[in-house]
Amino acid sequence: MAQARAAHGSTGTLTHSAPGVLGKLTRNVRTIAFLSVVLIAGSFASAAAIQMRLDRSRALDQAAYLESRRSAEIATDFAATLERYVALGSAFANSTETAETSAVLSEVGGKALRNIAILSRSGQLLYEMKSNPSAFLPLPATAWADALRHRAIVPSRDGLTTVIAFTTGEKIVAMQLDMHAIVQPASMQETVIATRDGELLALGSGWKDIPPVAALATGAPEARVIDLPDEHRLVALSPVPNWSASVGASVQTGEALGAWYGTLPLYFFLIFGPSLAGAGLAVVFVREFEKRARTSEAMKNLRSVKPDEVKLRIRLAEAERRAIEANRAKTEFIGHMSHELRTPLNAIIGFSEVIERGIFGAPGHPKYVEYARDINAAGRSLHDKIGDILDFADMEAGRHRLDIDVIDIAAVARGVIADAAGRAFLRRIKLTVALPDCAMALADALAVKRILANLLTNALQYTQDNGAVRIQLRSENDVVIVSVRDNGLGFSPVEMEKAGGAFTRFDRSGATTGSGLGLAICNALARRMHGVVQIGSKHGEGTIAELRLPRATSN
Repeated sequence: MAQARAAHGSTGTLTHSAPGVLGKLTRNVRTIAFLSVVLIAGSFASAAAIQMRLDRSRALDQAAYLESRRSAEIATDFAATLERYVALGSAFANSTETAETSAVLSEVGGKALRNIAILSRSGQLLYEMKSNPSAFLPLPATAWADALRHRAIVPSRDGLTTVIAFTTGEKIVAMQLDMHAIVQPASMQETVIATRDGELLALGSGWKDIPPVAALATGAPEARVIDLPDEHRLVALSPVPNWSASVGASVQTGEALGAWYGTLPLYFFLIFGPSLAGAGLAVVFVREFEKRARTSEAMKNLRSVKPDEVKLRIRLAEAERRAIEANRAKTEFIGHMSHELRTPLNAIIGFSEVIERGIFGAPGHPKYVEYARDINAAGRSLHDKIGDILDFADMEAGRHRLDIDVIDIAAVARGVIADAAGRAFLRRIKLTVALPDCAMALADALAVKRILANLLTNALQYTQDNGAVRIQLRSENDVVIVSVRDNGLGFSPVEMEKAGGAFTRFDRSGATTGSGLGLAICNALARRMHGVVQIGSKHGEGTIAELRLPRATSN
């Protein structure tokens, strides 16, 4: 009883678990869509495969029917030809043995008649038509027995001709014939003639391989496919009336199935067309269903949440949307305003240079030259700041393109140092350099030049007169490092936390601060080149800035 309960309990578990698994599968839309597509594809593939087999079999049956008719016609014609030679042999056996008779009958037999031998029923040679018949005599025992009963046809001993033997009165007539001369070449090209035991008598020129004996042995009309090393043939065999031989008309299976091969693309379309269409519709329906399901799930979750939480989530979503829009509007505004401000600034700078240089004549008062110089300097400073703002806006919007390639960092650094050497000399700042002959890295040359120029400018700007700035380049593992060290005031701990942020400036006595975008642009450019700019500083002891870029590996 306990075992019965256990069995009943396990059966109940299986009964309840099966609908559970089925329920999970039916709730998964992707699984349902996949199974549906597989079933559709399988159904069409099965139908196409069945139809392909039926059409192939029908094509072979049609070819077999045509070849059977052709082989029957050839067999009838061949039997009639043999009957003429039987009459010729009987006439030779029953006529008076003279040279004139032999010559006349030989001429009537034509090229196909090679020789005639007349034998007694005991097998003794009585006489022959042309020459010694040792090339085709004696006959095999089975052929001799067939000849005594009725008629026999066998391949001759030389392997090139055929022997027919039959009785006429008390004599046996054996005739040596050339089959290729008997059968017309046009009909013989794809034809085979063999005994009913499968011994080959004649083979057409269209055959590439010799068929095996078992493939040609037959006693009734039959069509079969013969697989040979170099070809596959459909052969229709028809018995020759009154003779123990058969004629086979053949065709290569590729030719017989030519029309069927032409319809294969239709079968593939029948299989893959509905399957691909079903898969495409399944993808569309699944996406639409999942979209609606997510919306329904969100609405259900929203209804289950308390009103205060709903309001809070709506406010958070609205705040996030506004923040994104505000950031986009800020970037667009900065870009547009930078372009708008640069145009009049270019005019101001140009006109101030004209006044300062007195291109159209000397100004009326020396102060005008001084004012023009101040306007030019202020315009250039403002132009540079707006340029930084525009570049930063382009990088924020992803419009600043880089051409990353293998470059020589040492050569770029030398160019930057040459541009800044004059400023260091005027302020009596000792500029020391430690650069190798070359250092190859993966970077954009203009971006690297911009970063090093900003770092060197900052070092010179925040270093007091008679100070020192050192530029060093070295390679470590897979990284090329360019460091710029100064002995200026450095950053305080609070300033270090903010260093590198956009529009972050630190005022220093005796130094002119910029727009606060120098380090921010350096960081953005370095990140886009898969590098980094690192700042280290101790207040009162100076600052070290390092640019780290990927090192170019030598092939």
